[in-house]
Amino acid sequence: MGAGSLGYHHVRILRDMETVELAGFVESNDSRARQVVAELGVERHATLDSLLPRVDAVTIVVPTPAHYAVAKAALEAGRHVFIEKPITATLEEADDILDLARQRGCIVQIGHVERFNRAVRAALPHVSRPRFIESERLALFSLRGSDVAVVLDLMIHDIDLVLTLVGDTAEEISAVGVPVLTPMLDIANARVTFSSGAVANITSSRISRDRVRKIRIFQESGYLSLDLGAGTGDFFRLKEKMDPSRPPTGPVSITDFVDRISLTAPEGEPLRLEFDSFVAALHGTGPVVVTGDDGRRALGVALQIVAEIERRMPALTGEALASRA
Repeated sequence: MGAGSLGYHHVRILRDMETVELAGFVESNDSRARQVVAELGVERHATLDSLLPRVDAVTIVVPTPAHYAVAKAALEAGRHVFIEKPITATLEEADDILDLARQRGCIVQIGHVERFNRAVRAALPHVSRPRFIESERLALFSLRGSDVAVVLDLMIHDIDLVLTLVGDTAEEISAVGVPVLTPMLDIANARVTFSSGAVANITSSRISRDRVRKIRIFQESGYLSLDLGAGTGDFFRLKEKMDPSRPPTGPVSITDFVDRISLTAPEGEPLRLEFDSFVAALHGTGPVVVTGDDGRRALGVALQIVAEIERRMPALTGEALASRA
């Protein structure tokens, strides 16, 4: 459902997978649909109603405000669903979707694709009780996704990662952000404190001159530095022979007491790996890697961040207007 810039890749990958048969796609924009048919040689369906009788599952890549209606229609027909992030626009919609999925016995997987990033896959075995996480995601401006705040468009990727890495409940949130090129928030920063005492500092912008997707994870006796854009990372770990309670007395090189471990994981297009996991879950040969509950949890934190920013917005707006006067 949906064949825009991301939906096109859904169609491309699903078409080429040997474990599924692609029955077709639905796209409301006629010129875009003709382009997809011409380039990928797949069948277009006029409506979701015409597609549903042909399938066991659907992937949903429509704009966020339409996630709920499309997912609900598919689930009511007894079809499994893969929903691109965020799961829905509101928690009430998410709860309705998850309740309906349980009633129909359907699988819901959410498209938090960074879980399948090579750097993240390589880092996870080394992560142990993070104490501080710093995440930065900067993107060039694009109209795609600008119908929602940058928190729901970009930051939610990192919210899901942080929740996965910490494995705990977010208790306190402080956040700031401003709209710049759109009526929605275009840049935002959030500080999230967890019940364990861990803290995450998350920055997202869609008005940057450069693309940046980096995350650093600090934990006892070491830290991990990941470049999500490149799919690479390093683990800096205190050497076993070092006693942190008895630090060196004079100037030394950091390499004298820290090991640098290059993080590696098998190659793989993250979106393809994501679909492989979804199909495995459908066949009962693997778990649902990113569950609907995971998606709801990330959405809940994202909406809290937006609410905190909006609470501060009157003061920020007033300052902006005063500076232009």
